[in-house]
This record gives sequence, structure tokens and C-alpha cells, in this order.
Amino acid sequence: MAYNGIGSMADIFKLSNAKTRSISPENYKGEAGGGGRCPLEEGNAKRAARDLGLGWKVNPYIIIQPGETFEIADIEGPGCIQHIWLTPTGSWRNTILRMYWDGQENASVESPIGDFFACGWGEYAQVSSLAVCVNPGSAFNCYWPMPFRKHCRMTLENRAEEPVTIYYQIDYCLTEVEEDAAYFCAQFRRVNPLPYKEVYTLVDGVKGKGHYVGTYMAWGVNNRGWWGEGEIKFYIDGDREYPTICGTGTEDYFCGSYDFEDPFTHDKYVPFTTPYAGLPQVICADKLYKSQMRFGMYRWHLQDPIRFEEELRVTIQALGWRSGGRYLPLQDDIASVAYWYQTLPTAPFAPLPDKDYLEII
Repeated sequence: MAYNGIGSMADIFKLSNAKTRSISPENYKGEAGGGGRCPLEEGNAKRAARDLGLGWKVNPYIIIQPGETFEIADIEGPGCIQHIWLTPTGSWRNTILRMYWDGQENASVESPIGDFFACGWGEYAQVSSLAVCVNPGSAFNCYWPMPFRKHCRMTLENRAEEPVTIYYQIDYCLTEVEEDAAYFCAQFRRVNPLPYKEVYTLVDGVKGKGHYVGTYMAWGVNNRGWWGEGEIKFYIDGDREYPTICGTGTEDYFCGSYDFEDPFTHDKYVPFTTPYAGLPQVICADKLYKSQMRFGMYRWHLQDPIRFEEELRVTIQALGWRSGGRYLPLQDDIASVAYWYQTLPTAPFAPLPDKDYLEII
């Protein structure tokens, strides 16, 4: 495979004809030599920069009004998104990130920003992984490579009743994209509560050739006791009743074991964040209003992508324990983001529920 400027540690020393570009509120179009040129009178930070003027941090952020959708990227290809940094205000479930590839009308990526960056409960939790990093105080970073051949478009929708302030930077390169490069996709879902004896569906209706590369889940427990006995299942290329891949338990899929418990004291969960998998968020109940426990987990299939030729469906069971040593089908609050690469066109997603349904309460 020829080097095309979409690099890694293995080839960082190689020269390339790729052109480095970056989009931010200081350079909306990512133009060469186009950064820091906002006139003082047009900048969102014009008051802070009033003594300094042009070129002195005049427009480092955007303000998105209630109900507004703001286009944060409009790029002519071919090229590849290499890094996204973003830090928001407001409720993270109320700001929706969408990405569109090569002129498609429907989005290939649609998710609230917190969940997309593996922070689904609206509260900061450090994430130190290869694909996503979340750093103090609410710095969302994404390193998924996102190649496109003709065009890339990204938007942020503000569903809240108040304006939100967004700082962001999108780093990319203009470069030839190889024939075997697929398109990045991500879909958010939420069910609260999960109906009794139903499985939770992370993604279905995926049509085309590609590979599944990651799962993030925000899991809110509505029963006492252990909640993670359920198996994840990957239905690949014609699987119907039975899957090709069947896991052995929720914590097993997320690369933990035995309830994520402290192996010495056996009385608490142990959060962890690693390059490929983690339980970075454990939100404990208190003695008043925070009555339920909540968990955030990620699993990146960077070394073991799950490949499909024609179609894919992914589900996970929600199981605990009941009397008599029997499994208990749980009715939990579950949200997720599924990440994958595939050929175009991507199938339209089901409409995202309204903000009241997505609200974290």
C-alpha cells in the first residue's frame, strides 16, 4: 500500500506530497495562509482583543444560537481528516455532530458530541485511548482517520434553548485517497428503559462492504446488583437467528473481567482507560438524588476489526441476576455509539429522537 500522507508512527519519517490544512474559527475554510485574518470588528473575541487588533486571537470560538445548525467544515477533496479537537459549553446531549461524505444527503456520522467522544453522561471523565482522548477540563479529541474523495461536510446542531460556545479545530490533509479506503461512519442510539426481555441494538441496517471498529456505551443501571452478564452478538452477511460472533459477557467484551471489580477489596468498581478498551466513567449513587449508578465504556477494534462483505447488525443483551441463580433481563437506560468504515452509499439512519428523549436525568 503506497504511503499517501495519512501517517502513523511506523511511517512518520517518510516524505509525502500531502498538503496539511486546518480549520478553526480563525480559519473557517482551512485556506493556506488564511489563519488569524478575522477583522477585529467581526470577531467573537473583539472585546478581549480590542487593544491588540488583527491577528491577536480575534475569533477563537463560535456561538451557535438555539435551533441553529453551524457548518464547521466544508472541504473539497480528495483528503483525510486526521484529528478533531473540540470543547463545548452546555449540555453535551443537546449538541449534535454530523458528517457527510462525497455529497451524500444523509449523514454518515450522527451523534451528540459527548457520546461521540466517549463521554456520554454529560460529566467529564478522562479517556486515554488511541482513537479518542478526553483531557481536562472538557477537551474532546478524535483520531479516527476519515478519508474522502470528493467532499467533506461537518455540522453542529444546537438543540438547546440557550446559545452554546464551541472552540474547535479540524486537522486534515489534502492527498490522494487509495482505492481500498472506506468511509468513516458512527451512529448514536438510546433506549430508556430497555423493554423487558428485549436486546439492545447498537446498529442494524448497515449495507455495503466494510469493517466495524468500535463501541462506546453509556449504561445506566435501574436494578441493584451486577448488570453485565449480557452477550454482544455480531450478525454478519446473512446471519439471522444466530450470529457469527457471540461474546461471553459485557465486561468481557470491554476487555475487563469479573464485574470490573477491585480484585483485592471486592467492594467497588475500578475505572480504567487503555489504548484499546476502558471503563473510564463510574458514577456512583449518593444518599439523595443520584439514586442510580452509571457507567461509560469503550472498545476499539483497531487490532481486530470485524469485517463484513454485505451487511452488519450488532446487539447486546442486558442481563443481571435474580433469585435461584437465574439471569434477570434488565430494563436499563442504555445509549451507545457504533463506529465503522464502509463503502458508499451509507443507508439513512432512523431519525434521532428529540432532546427530551435524549436528556440525561
